[in-house]
Amino acid sequence: MSAPARGRPRSFDRDAALEKALWLFWERGYEATSIGDLTAAMGIGAPSLYAAFGDKATLFDEVVQVFGARYGSFIPRALAEEPTAEAVVRRILRAAATEYTRPDCPHGCLVTSAGLNTTNTEIAEMLRTLRNRNMAAFTERIQADIDAGLLPPDADAATLARYVSTVMQGMSQAARDGAGRAELERVAEMATHGWSSAVRDRVSRTGNYPDVRSD
Repeated sequence: MSAPARGRPRSFDRDAALEKALWLFWERGYEATSIGDLTAAMGIGAPSLYAAFGDKATLFDEVVQVFGARYGSFIPRALAEEPTAEAVVRRILRAAATEYTRPDCPHGCLVTSAGLNTTNTEIAEMLRTLRNRNMAAFTERIQADIDAGLLPPDADAATLARYVSTVMQGMSQAARDGAGRAELERVAEMATHGWSSAVRDRVSRTGNYPDVRSD
């Protein structure tokens, strides 16, 4: 005799529903997206949403993880693959210009924009932590070049990393405001030049260090 069934099987594609939730949060942000909006976009009822994903905050947390793996992986790839911090900065900013203006996705970065105006302190803190985690990774990579002698010993790794993070956040908002890929690519080039110039100005005052430019 077979065991009794444990409830009805799900009648929807969980991954497809999660993708629709991701796009909705990406387009509208966390605060402006209601449970009713989510169920309408995902094509499921509220009981199914709660059963499959938990509450809105839990669903958003899962959305953010999927976003990072699917749309934000250009950052860890650059950090892992490029030989110098300057090459990392150049590659990340160029990639941001492309990723933030993809025609098949909402524009900008979900981690940057989704928490704007939210009154949920836990969501705001989660997104802030993710942004700061990226900045810490930039700082660590820049400091490694300082320690290796590729950048001057008195270079300020934290400030150089903050510069990159600030430019990326600005590019994200500009993309949401309608800036196109070509425009943001020019911004990326100017920002990279500014970052490099700041380092080289310090080099000229403190000593001779290798030219670490990367095309």
